[in-house]
Amino acid sequence: MATFTFNLPDIGEGIAEAEIVAWHVKIGDRIEEDGRIADMMTDKATVEMESPVSGTVIKVAGAEGDVIAIGSMLVEIEIEGEGSDAGGEPVTETAPEPETIEAETPKLPPVEEAASAPAPIVAPAPAPAAPKAASAPAVIEADASAKVLASPVVRQRARDLGIDLAKVRPSEGTRIRHADLDAYLNYGGTRAGPGRAADEEIRVIGMRKRIAQNMAESKRNIPHFTYVEEIDVTKMEDMRAEMNAGRGDRPKLTALPILIAAICKTLRDYPMLNARYDDEANVVTRFGAVHLGIATQTDAGLMVPVLRGAESLSVWDMASEIARLADAARSGKAKSEELSGSTLTLTSLGPLGGIATTPVINRPEVAIIGPNKIVERPMVVDGAVVIRKMMNLSISCDHRVVDGYDAASFVQALKRRIETPIYIFAD
Repeated sequence: MATFTFNLPDIGEGIAEAEIVAWHVKIGDRIEEDGRIADMMTDKATVEMESPVSGTVIKVAGAEGDVIAIGSMLVEIEIEGEGSDAGGEPVTETAPEPETIEAETPKLPPVEEAASAPAPIVAPAPAPAAPKAASAPAVIEADASAKVLASPVVRQRARDLGIDLAKVRPSEGTRIRHADLDAYLNYGGTRAGPGRAADEEIRVIGMRKRIAQNMAESKRNIPHFTYVEEIDVTKMEDMRAEMNAGRGDRPKLTALPILIAAICKTLRDYPMLNARYDDEANVVTRFGAVHLGIATQTDAGLMVPVLRGAESLSVWDMASEIARLADAARSGKAKSEELSGSTLTLTSLGPLGGIATTPVINRPEVAIIGPNKIVERPMVVDGAVVIRKMMNLSISCDHRVVDGYDAASFVQALKRRIETPIYIFAD
């Protein structure tokens, strides 16, 4: 018998280390050639490692969440054959370079338009392509005698939690993973027998770890303040309905592209909001183009695909590009250049938007805008009580760069443009 050492190969220019986000094997497991070993997350992508040999895993580099250096041992595999050295020393080989995986999360259908709300997006955190995860409800009826595919470690965890694997739906293919167990519990699945009262510790790794780090850095370094105003969007929604009625083969408009068009037009007079602050160099850069980050919820966490040159796009082009970027982010296919370089971020919880939000700034930007849920409310107009479509809009700013007066003035100018929507499209 001999030992094959799988060293973590160079998986990208400038990459010195990678985080273990998922193991597909454990010590004692038999692995076949081309079998999956682990998923490794870098600043740019999630990469799947495959074994070039068949054998038994006898050593692994660490636990999920650990970071290891390029060139260091990831796993050791016992293989059949003899070592090449006369003294019986183990044979050590280096693994070939892997391929970057594209989609480890299930592709989600586009969000249905709600007449009363902007497209559902949420608070941001810049991030690379995401590791696999699952968040959709995972409770189904299944034949308990059906063969269930799962790794030994997943089976053991399911036993510890008292979960019947036959009732868990896999998020991809037919193999059940740890994320599927999490989804089962989070969306109404029940545990069997004595496992019902068990506690569970979940290690913060991968995308969730990056989000935690980014949010902590933003709050620690930026003195936030938030300003909220209510806006009458009745005329804007009426205009949107007319535009959709005559759209032909163009994509159906949500409120989001029209709001973005209004924001871009208003930013012309408030360039201090479309900026980045380098606090180490003490330099503020104001941008002429609006590269708008669209904070998007994915199964693996929050990502911020960038709508580049938003000020030069029509609302129809915006609608198409927003849908494309959201799909790329949710399916794990977004390129690194599509997830970086934003100058201002828009975040919303769509129909879940509540009364107001206090969004966290996407550092090093200096502002983030959060439209909230559109609701019908009785309002007094010209002395009469009428039903109007109202939306609260929040803006959080970096007080080192943006004064409260400037933020309030921007929102009031944006409010006037939205409430008289002809000025969204008029120069």
